[in-house]
Amino acid sequence: MSDTYLQNLFADRIGGSQYGKSTAIYKFEKIKRAKRAALAANPGAEIIDMGVGEPDEMAFPEVIDQLHLAALKPENRGYADNGDSKLKQAAARYMEKVCGVAGINPETEVMHSIGSKAALSILPAVLINPGDYVLMTTPGYPVFGTHSKYYGGLVHNLPLTEANGFLPDLGSIPPEVLSRAKVLVLNYPNNPTGASATAAFFAEVVAFAKKNHLVVIHDAAYAALVFEGKPLSFLATPGAKDVGLELHSTSKTFNMTGWRCGFVVGNELLVKAYGDVKDNTDSGQFLAIQHASTYCFDHPEITEKISAKYSRRMDALVALLNKAGFNARKPKGSFFLYVKSPAAAVKADGSRVIFKSGEDISQWLITEKLISTVPWDDAGAYLRFSVTFVARDALDEQRVLAEIARRLGDVRFEF
Repeated sequence: MSDTYLQNLFADRIGGSQYGKSTAIYKFEKIKRAKRAALAANPGAEIIDMGVGEPDEMAFPEVIDQLHLAALKPENRGYADNGDSKLKQAAARYMEKVCGVAGINPETEVMHSIGSKAALSILPAVLINPGDYVLMTTPGYPVFGTHSKYYGGLVHNLPLTEANGFLPDLGSIPPEVLSRAKVLVLNYPNNPTGASATAAFFAEVVAFAKKNHLVVIHDAAYAALVFEGKPLSFLATPGAKDVGLELHSTSKTFNMTGWRCGFVVGNELLVKAYGDVKDNTDSGQFLAIQHASTYCFDHPEITEKISAKYSRRMDALVALLNKAGFNARKPKGSFFLYVKSPAAAVKADGSRVIFKSGEDISQWLITEKLISTVPWDDAGAYLRFSVTFVARDALDEQRVLAEIARRLGDVRFEF
């Protein structure tokens, strides 16, 4: 592509005059290319995709029925703007029934989002000025940080390490960063580590936020996908509503990734500010989708069924990976299994393949075993397996897991 005057008009935030000239290949693009190459080298073979970060099944039939009924109503056809009261009221009921957070005012402390990603891209406009710091965890979902940088903000990364239970060490933040920090972004159960927060940690976060005048944004996309006990909401912590917001979504909890609907809940002033920016960003999610989502939030037993499936798959995956030499431990929630990357694979003939990073073994697994994973080398070398691999039913699920075990059966991993 030849340069024109257009090349010099791109904003600095996306690369300025160098936009489009980078030859760097990003992690997920490398995975896609490796999968294509593996299929080309093995025509007709089955790649077992354990890298995908979304549910493998459709929304439940009764939810689709609700969408259809709502879509037939003429009053739902127009702009939704910042939404009507139905989803807000259902969200308040959901917060109390599922998350144990009573007293949410649906009219002033809840507003719908076009999925959590949209909310995470809008909220930096509410809070970030040039030079302000955002405290983010690494590895983690980068959207809030990316948009903060667009506004001239800075990101300070807090490594999630196994030694600290994959919780950020708030005491590690340099004073010069903390004095300019405005926002702490958290996500539990966590992507990619699968780790869960504790009530004690959230209490520490609230105290830390008040002491240092921070806003806390808790992305609770996986909050209801738990394998034991009840979901833990940040807003269930005394004082949490004074300092922050929580983001909930239908995507993972109700198999509705493409529907793009969720809600922002918490501090009244922050919700109002989010709504003001949102009003100038989008025209709201289709009311029929909001009303189908309302049905979901009133039927949390749907999520319980989904969680039971992931729990069953997780048990089997942990067992087969440990048999292959990994040190895998079942998380308390989410659909992610995060395991330390091995240093080598020993083949049946005694030959060894050396891995210097998570990316090394991820590429090897795709190429040699036709198993797709996601590498994370941000805070140590790790692999993320997802139990959202495609299977037609429970019997096919067993077949896929048995096939993974067979493919890994002729190697032994060393750490």
